[in-house]
Amino acid sequence: MSVLLNGFGIVITRPLDQAKNLSILIEQQGGKAISFPLIAISPLSDYTEFEQNIKQLRMSEWVIFISSNAVDSGMPQIINQYKKLPAHLKFAAIGPQTAQHLSSYGIQHVLIPDVRFDSEALLALPQMHTVKDQRIVIVRGKGGRELLAETLIARGAKVSFAECYQRINPQNDCMSLKKLWLNQKCHAIVVTSSEAMRHLLNMTNQGRDDWIRNIKICVNHARIAEEARLVGLQVNIASASGDEAMINCLKRSLLP
Repeated sequence: MSVLLNGFGIVITRPLDQAKNLSILIEQQGGKAISFPLIAISPLSDYTEFEQNIKQLRMSEWVIFISSNAVDSGMPQIINQYKKLPAHLKFAAIGPQTAQHLSSYGIQHVLIPDVRFDSEALLALPQMHTVKDQRIVIVRGKGGRELLAETLIARGAKVSFAECYQRINPQNDCMSLKKLWLNQKCHAIVVTSSEAMRHLLNMTNQGRDDWIRNIKICVNHARIAEEARLVGLQVNIASASGDEAMINCLKRSLLP
């Protein structure tokens, strides 16, 4: 068994249920996985608006799921409202993990990007260029990037949102990570969303705290690295999506 990460403490900032596989891989490589979620998925207090918005599916050509959280939060209610999904409705997702979650609800044919898994890559697909006068429902959490909707609207689509969960930061500060770093037990932080990176920067004096400036940060997309690099943090970007690529990114960052 490879022990290339032996002795390294690696912080994972994903929601708890999304950190499991990467934690296992880190431990298999001899590292110590440290859970420190900067995003927690929370239900909405009122789903009236969501229930109204998913009625649009009857008249829509496409429904796009932004994340696996959108699937897990939205599909049970969609199935509850539609005993049988509209036969003409086409499904799209940001990436294969989201598509896999859709498959657990019986949705087998899902449009996803081929290589990079983000809004830009989805928008580059031919099917997303021929949307003039089509109705599209985007299932997501509260807030988020507007690029997907804005681009589809610019291409002539009629876009509406169905927001079915909210994201919160469950942490008050980073003192526990600072203590681990001072005791040489924390060597790298994995950040896989721009929102989590913003929380991390906000809790480290916008990246000016000494400890965060002396630790490796690994991300899975160039967009997530932007703000951190602007303030001079040590950020490395995985060469591809997925946990195996993140393990390789950690090795490149931590090993001589």
